[in-house]
Parts: sequence; C-alpha cells; structure tokens
Amino acid sequence: MTAPAPAAPAAFLAAQKSIAQPYLRFTIAIGGVNAVLLIIQAWLIAHCLDALVFNPGASIQFNTWLMSLLLIFMLRALLNWGAEQTAFQAAAQVKLTLRDRVYRHIQAAGPYWLTSQRSGALAEDLIKGIEALEAYYARYLPAMTLTAIIPLAILFTVLPLDWVTVVIMLITAPFIPIFMILIGKRVEVINQQQWRTLARMGAHFLDVIQGLATLKLFNASRRETQVIADLSDVYRRQTLAVLRVAFLSSAVLEFFATVGIAMIAVFIGFRLYHLTLPVPAWLTPPDITFAQGFFILLLAPEFYLPLRAMGTHYHSRLEAIAAAERLIAILATPLPSLPAQPQRLLTNQPLTVQFNHVQFAYEPGRAALIDVDFSLAPGERVAIVGASGAGKTTIANLLLGFIRPDQGTILIAGQPLDQLDMNEWRRQLAWLPQRPRLFQGSILDNIRLGRPELSTAAVEYAAQRARAAEFIEKLPNGYDTIIGESGVGLSGGQIQRIALARAFIRDAQLVLFDEATASLDPENESLVQAGIDELAQGRTVIMIAHRLATVTQADRILVLNAGQLVEQGTHQQLLAQRGYYCRLVAALAG
Repeated sequence: MTAPAPAAPAAFLAAQKSIAQPYLRFTIAIGGVNAVLLIIQAWLIAHCLDALVFNPGASIQFNTWLMSLLLIFMLRALLNWGAEQTAFQAAAQVKLTLRDRVYRHIQAAGPYWLTSQRSGALAEDLIKGIEALEAYYARYLPAMTLTAIIPLAILFTVLPLDWVTVVIMLITAPFIPIFMILIGKRVEVINQQQWRTLARMGAHFLDVIQGLATLKLFNASRRETQVIADLSDVYRRQTLAVLRVAFLSSAVLEFFATVGIAMIAVFIGFRLYHLTLPVPAWLTPPDITFAQGFFILLLAPEFYLPLRAMGTHYHSRLEAIAAAERLIAILATPLPSLPAQPQRLLTNQPLTVQFNHVQFAYEPGRAALIDVDFSLAPGERVAIVGASGAGKTTIANLLLGFIRPDQGTILIAGQPLDQLDMNEWRRQLAWLPQRPRLFQGSILDNIRLGRPELSTAAVEYAAQRARAAEFIEKLPNGYDTIIGESGVGLSGGQIQRIALARAFIRDAQLVLFDEATASLDPENESLVQAGIDELAQGRTVIMIAHRLATVTQADRILVLNAGQLVEQGTHQQLLAQRGYYCRLVAALAG
C-alpha cells in the first residue's frame, strides 16, 4: 500500500490539534477569565493604595476592596491550576493518540522494514520525540491564542483612560514577535541538527550496548567509548548553540518589553507631576489621577507578558517541528497492501502450500527469488538448503506475510495468501527463528506469548516437550523467574528451548524452522533437535537448515542457488545426481 505524501511538520502538528481541541478550548477560556480577573485585580490594587495614601478615612470601602482582592487572588490561583491541568490533558491526548498511531504503523510495516531501521533511533522517536510535542500543545498553542486575547483586552481597558499609553503599546509590541520570528528561523535549523544528532547518538549507543560482548571479545570497547564521547561532544556543542540563541531571544524580548514599560512610566510620571510635555497642543495627553496611573502601570507588564511568553514557548514549537519531521518519515513508510475483504482460511481443507513462479527483489537489480516453483503436501517435512543469500529466509518471510511476492502467487489450501486474513493465517503457523526474541518478564509469560489464557499446567507440559522444563525448574522462582530483555540471564540454548515451547503451545499445522540450531553447542543442539522432531510429528514442516544431520531427515530437500530452485529430491537422490547439492554436502563435511 502506498503511503500518503509526507506532510510538512507545521501542517502535521496542526492536523493533530483536533485531538486536543476540547481541552485547548477550555484552557483558553480559563485564560480569558483569568485576564478579566487580572484587570479587576489591578484596579482593586490601584484603588486600595490610592485610598490608603490619599484617603485614609475610607476604611469600610478599603476593607471591601481588600477582601475582594483576596478572593480574586484565590480564584486566579484556582484558574491557573485548572489551566495547567487542562493543558496537560490536551497534550496527553495528542501523545497517547500519536504514539498509538506510530506504534500501529510500525507494526503494520512489519519485521522486514524494522530490520532496516536502527532500534535506538526508533526508541528516541517514540519516547523523546513524542514527549517533545507536549510543550507545543500544552504551552505554545494556548499562549498563541492568549497573546491575541489578553493584550487586546488590556488595550480596550486602557484606551478610555489614556490614549498615550495605548499608542506606546501599539508601537513597541510588534517588535517582540518580529524579532522572535527572525531569531526563531536560526533556532529552527539548529534544533533540527540537534534532533538528528540525538537520534544518531541514541541509535549508536543502543547498538553498542547490545553488542558489548562482541566488542569486549575483539578488544574494541575503548574505541567505541571514544566514538560515543565524540558524538556526545557534538550534541553538547549543538545544545549550547541552541541555548545561546534562546538566551539572545529572551534578552531581545525583555529589552523591548522593558523599553515599552519605561516609556509608559515616564509619560504617566510627567503628568502626575503636572510637567508640561514639549508637544503641540492637539497632542497634549489627558490629565490622569494617581489611581488611574498606577492602574495602567500595573497593567503594562501584563500587556507584554503574553508576548514574551509566546516568545519563550516559540522554542517549544521549533523543538516540536524537529521531532515531527522524524515521525512524519515513519508514518510515510509504505505499508504492505491488504485485501479489501480478507478471506477466511478454509480449515476443513488439507493445508497445502504452493509457490507458483514466485519472484521477489529487495531492491531493483538484486533479486532474492527468481521463478521459484514448488509445493508442499500436508504432513510433509521439507528442508531448504543453499549458500548464504540464496533466498532461504526470503521464502520464510513470504510465508509469514512479512513481504509480498513481486510476481507469481502463493497458494494456501488453494487460496491466494495475499487475499487471506493475515492474523488468522499466522495462527496456523509456528515459527522458530535462529535468534528468538524474549521480552522482559517471567518465563511463564514469555512461553505463553500470544496465548495468555493458557494455564500454567499447559505451559509446563509444553516446556517438558521442548526439553526446557529441566533448567526452568532449577531456577530460583521456576516459571515465575523474571528474565531481562532479549533473554538476559539465559544461555542461547535455553532461549531457543523457551522459543520451542512457544511453538508447542501454538499447536500449528505448519511449522517453520529458520536455522533453529545454527548457533548452538552440540549438547543444546541435540536437545533442541529432539524437541523439533517431536513437534514435527503430524505437521507440515519447513526447515531452513545448513547442518547435514537436519537435512538427511527431511522427506524432500529444496536446493536454492542465487534465488533459483536448482534441485529437489531426497538426500540420497540428490547425492546421486552429483550436482550443486553434492558440492554443498562436501563443503559442509569439509
């Protein structure tokens, strides 16, 4: 399925706004009410001070104003708390929805696409990248709207009292967003570079951690330490560059706000001292009282505050844009085409598998399979052999539905595989790869992965058949023993036997073994092979193998060379032909 055209980061962020719209509206409404209370608060403070200094006898009125002021303080504190909560909920809704969408897209892209990605970079995108969007939705979007509401409310409040202050505000205020945008353009470029460096550093660090044993084996850990140090230093310098520009931006915004407030204070001071300004008569500003002047001075910083806040939160927008670029790239990944109406697998039919002239290429000019044509009968045990890169694993990936053939068809019980419901088809499969994946959690949960409803007794029986029960029962907590990610704490043979126990609980009709014993020592290989032999009884089996002992037990052997099926037959028949298979056997024996 072709992916939609990548959206621009700003458009992508705007498209997610609808998810948080109800909470954002409530946040903005709270901010508007808070602005009204702010104006009333400034008026009460000005008149309280005016009454205290110039009219000490008005104690009853002063006490009423003071009590009202205390009530407004409490209301504003409550509204600020409410605004924080609703803003957080707005961002949380976006993060939850977007993380679910990205996870599902990655899952739909399939394991084949994942093999071309770096796990550390994906982890940065899914965790830090999506978290970076919080400030955009929780801070920047409300601030952008309130920047239009609060200054306008203050302007209309001040206009009947003093038009001079309004003119000063209108002249100085535009400088703040203009310089914010000019500086922001530079910050955007640095932010994008910083995000790419962080993704590269996270990916490299995870790769190093996963391959730490190999690095130690080849005495390369010191070199990798230096590489990580160099990457960290590049990231440090880019972070400092972002901070330098951010501090410059803050200084510029503070400068224009301070100049505006200072000019308002000077003009109000002149009139309170009844000093004549050197201006034409028609420009002579109106007289002003102390209460009015103090009221305006209290509102002046609040007029510039939303503009400065938007400048501060503008960096959140730039960081969100940098993070959104990578998320867009993930969501633009083409997904495998799915049938409009998936067919149900006919379970009453014998499970036959047929490849009809199948061709597949991972990229143009690099064919993995060329005109492959064969069939599997129910209960047949087939081995697929060939040199590395011959196309063995590609056949397994095609059967698992991870990739689709470029040409030809794959029939399952006479039905085209690409028309089947993949979830239902995979329930008929058991797959034992060369390197099984275990997850952090108990051994019990790892074995019954995909079938969590199974009882402990069923899991124990599967483990016994997989020759895993012996070592599991010797662990401190038996089946409840917690293991680390990728089976940390277990040997390769133990991991493989746990994966084999998974295959037993699947009770599938078709079993795929992808070189399941390739990396095991002789003792573990014999245990796993015994379990495989038991699992294969009465089932259709495909074995991707390179060891002679596995091959000789197959009912039929398919021999691949450079993506082509060159020979097929039993072990003895192929040896008698003295062809490519005979040379492979000689190489294995040597």
